[in-house]
Amino acid sequence: MKRLPMMVLAAAIALGARISLAAEAAVVEGVLMPAWVERDAKRVPLAPGMELKGGDELRTGAGARVYVKLSEGSLVQLGENASLRLQDLAPQRGGLFKATMNVLEGAFRFTTDVLKKERHREVNITIRTVTAGIRGTDLWGKSTEERQIVCLIEGRIEVGAQGEAAVTMDQPLQFYQRVRGQTLPVGKVADAQLAEWSKETAIETGRGAARRGGRWTITLASVETQDAALAVYDAVREAGYAATILPVKVGEKTLYHVRIAQLPSKADAETLAGHLRGKYGIADPKVSG
Repeated sequence: MKRLPMMVLAAAIALGARISLAAEAAVVEGVLMPAWVERDAKRVPLAPGMELKGGDELRTGAGARVYVKLSEGSLVQLGENASLRLQDLAPQRGGLFKATMNVLEGAFRFTTDVLKKERHREVNITIRTVTAGIRGTDLWGKSTEERQIVCLIEGRIEVGAQGEAAVTMDQPLQFYQRVRGQTLPVGKVADAQLAEWSKETAIETGRGAARRGGRWTITLASVETQDAALAVYDAVREAGYAATILPVKVGEKTLYHVRIAQLPSKADAETLAGHLRGKYGIADPKVSG
């Protein structure tokens, strides 16, 4: 197969990650990789700053986390081994934001910015057969084959399974659950349990996550040929890590740097570099800030 010139390839990669802050309905805020977006029958790694649209399906691997910022100010968090389909994302005229999301698998959290709680929004989240209608609130939930949970953190929601009357939850720490197809009475969760659940969707500092605006970079490989660079690049991206290629002229030669950028701290960069060392053709990754 004929290779594109590397400058053209690098420009195309950078363009794919570029965003328009004035227009996006949702954008990736942070990623603890591996994680992907499936769109138009293609799967590419998630990277901070990537725009998302209705129809996208987000997937995370073992140990992964994803933060998605909605244009009306809310934050959607996704835990490991999870799948979230963005059925519809539609900022409407008159300031109304509408979204429909389907949690196919795994843990999630929906959190509204304190300063933006009064913004008009209609967000519906489906957890398999259970739907929660949100009107400016915070909640945590999880979807597995046998159990679906929706826990109210703050605000008010209506939640119910298909074919059943919805119930209203308006007290903090109330939670709805459905086990093996049976809806159980609404209960109240202990603070300690909510804290444990929240860890399943939180990105912890220093764990190797990339974040929008991060200034640290890992150079996974510096090689002299396109083929060598693309071998590492393809393997890393297939595994769910958002690598890019940067060609750099050194004297009469060109070196091709395969990199992962936007790490927010040296600790995060070193953690991810250590995780990738010895994999996907990566021998000695270098951290720079």
